[in-house]
Amino acid sequence: MENHKIYNIPFAQVYDLYVKKTERKGKNKEDVDKIIMWLTGYDEEDLKNVLENKVTFQEFFENAKELNPNREKIKGVICGIRIEEMSPSPMKEIRYLDKLIDELAKGKAIGKILRS
Repeated sequence: MENHKIYNIPFAQVYDLYVKKTERKGKNKEDVDKIIMWLTGYDEEDLKNVLENKVTFQEFFENAKELNPNREKIKGVICGIRIEEMSPSPMKEIRYLDKLIDELAKGKAIGKILRS
């Protein structure tokens, strides 16, 4: 497995960037949390612990309770890479989350973001 720098970044650091990005676009932290919980199976308490304990991005996904099987419905390009063409890896999980946050920031309805 490749060891990307992002794997060792505390998830809380990136989480703050996700929240700021979406708030600039008129969205809120609760929607960011909803997306994260949908994708990973974490609940509010789990997410709070992740943020407080400086869990790395890689550990965040490794310790996810249950990655949502509908995440594979997430298609498109993020950071110049087509998600559906990526091999299964922690980086693909990170790209799924990035794509969902981008969709939220662009004003897509939460129901559509969560592929329901």
